[in-house]
Amino acid sequence: MSDEKRQTMGTDRHKRGPMGGGPAGALSVPTEKAKDFKGTLKRIVRYFAPQKWKFMAAGLLAIVSTVFSIFGPKILGMATTKLAEGIMADYVFDFGYIGRIMIIMILLYAFSFLCGYIMSYIMAGVSQKTVFAMRNEVKEKLDRLPLKYFDGRTHGEILSRVTNDMDTIANTLQQSLSQLIMSVVTLAGILIMMLSISPLMTLIALVTLPLSAILTVLIARKSQLYFSKQQKALGKVNGHVEEMLTGHKIVKAFGHEKKSIAEFKELNEELYGAGWKAQFLSGIIMPALSLISNIGYVLVCVAGGILVVRRAVDLGDIQAFIQYMRQFTHPIIQTANIANIIQATIAGAERIFEILDEEEQSPDDNDARILVREDAKGEVCFEDVSFRYEDNIPLIDNMNIHVKPGQMVAIVGPTGAGKTTLVNLMLRFYELRGGRITIDGIDIAKIERGNLRGLFGMVLQDTWLYKGTIMENIGYSLGDAEPEKIVEAAKAAYADHFIRSLPEGYDTILNEEASNISQGQRQLLTIARAILADPPIMILDEATSSVDTRTELLIQKGMGELMKERTSFVIAHRLSTIKNADLILVMKDGSVIEQGTHEELINKKGFYEDLYYSQFAV
Repeated sequence: MSDEKRQTMGTDRHKRGPMGGGPAGALSVPTEKAKDFKGTLKRIVRYFAPQKWKFMAAGLLAIVSTVFSIFGPKILGMATTKLAEGIMADYVFDFGYIGRIMIIMILLYAFSFLCGYIMSYIMAGVSQKTVFAMRNEVKEKLDRLPLKYFDGRTHGEILSRVTNDMDTIANTLQQSLSQLIMSVVTLAGILIMMLSISPLMTLIALVTLPLSAILTVLIARKSQLYFSKQQKALGKVNGHVEEMLTGHKIVKAFGHEKKSIAEFKELNEELYGAGWKAQFLSGIIMPALSLISNIGYVLVCVAGGILVVRRAVDLGDIQAFIQYMRQFTHPIIQTANIANIIQATIAGAERIFEILDEEEQSPDDNDARILVREDAKGEVCFEDVSFRYEDNIPLIDNMNIHVKPGQMVAIVGPTGAGKTTLVNLMLRFYELRGGRITIDGIDIAKIERGNLRGLFGMVLQDTWLYKGTIMENIGYSLGDAEPEKIVEAAKAAYADHFIRSLPEGYDTILNEEASNISQGQRQLLTIARAILADPPIMILDEATSSVDTRTELLIQKGMGELMKERTSFVIAHRLSTIKNADLILVMKDGSVIEQGTHEELINKKGFYEDLYYSQFAV
């Protein structure tokens, strides 16, 4: 596995949200930047339109909650001033006044909490409804995209966009936006309160801000370099671990345990070196900022003491000012981190919008025909069919095939000959570049796609079963199938015996990868599923290469039962299994170069004969 792949794997699996690694509130790992920040932001805002009043209400509540909490230190300072006056007056205290201050403080913070609670409740609904609409739009879009879109991308990439990027947007809408509003309001409110108490002390306090900014930038530049190295090293480590765990038996079989351990130690040391430096630099930022803040704190205390002595400022105001100063740096750091999160969110939204902007498959015609499944005969004709994936690279040119109803057609040829492409064209996963394909004399381009695909049943080499009972998996092809019909299909596929030998029989639950039954048993279940669907045309990708001889015979019997009295296309890998085919299509470089029965093709002594005997060559 390449280092680049390992890096990607490690980054995807271990990136802790948009901010990445490092202590909370400290430095962030460099985030991916959006290509068109403004344009993407405008598109996201459009999703808020149905709930703009709720969003505005949440923003207003966030402001009110923050403003009320900002007044707390100022009012508490009034109580401190009254206590100081009591001490100066021979310990005569106005407890009534102080009590009223305490009640006001409790009510103030309670109201602030209530506003914050309601704001969080509203934002949770706004964010989830917004993401709900986006998820639905993406899912519907994926259903309308052509097969070539999925062929050109890994499943992991698509899943990452639909899940990880969508979750990032949801978290940002629910938490970060309200936190950003509160941080900005807190920053402005604290600055106003500090100025109202003493412009001189405010100036002294603000002197430390440039020093903090310079220090943060200097450490950030250095630490971001090491964070980048840490992520790369982490990707290599995880890639190596996955390789070794996946091929654990092979490593042991060839005696490469020591080599594997030595490689892991080398990668682990690289991760340790980069990680130590990254975490160290990230960790010292807060102590360094605290040092600068404490210097400012000392200067403010000295200046405040002088002002109190001169009676220019009340003692309680000094206490309030110090509290404000302590709170001042927190919204600055939080705002910077949230800006980083929003940048990552916009980048994630761009990836989602890329899906939504993809070119869709051409829609069905308004007058698209519907074929009644029970009336379909299964006659298939290719008439001068041409197809190419790339405009300048022809794959199939002027192909002509005539398949009569009920015939078994075998498609053979070397890898890349176009066997699977032929099947994809029949199902309209790809559109033709020329000619036409007809079913019972009707051009498939004029048949509604869903109806067309409902005429076909498929048994592929890669079995697909989902987590659920065996009964549910067989019945998947026919939504409202009766249990008796499912059992009949299983018997026809020669799967009933092994199913009944399981502890729970038809109620046995298959795990996510159906690994609790064998490969051959999985294949028998897919055959039973296809038999239950009872389609007029079958497509079979011969799937007996990885099973034992006894199971292979059962699968062959099941496939034979499946092909009875219906048109069948078999992609053949073992040519010995298709001797009885009514028609064999021999493909090479996208063209049918030979066609006929097994005996006819052998007698021609052409490409098929070479292909057939090469499988039995010593």
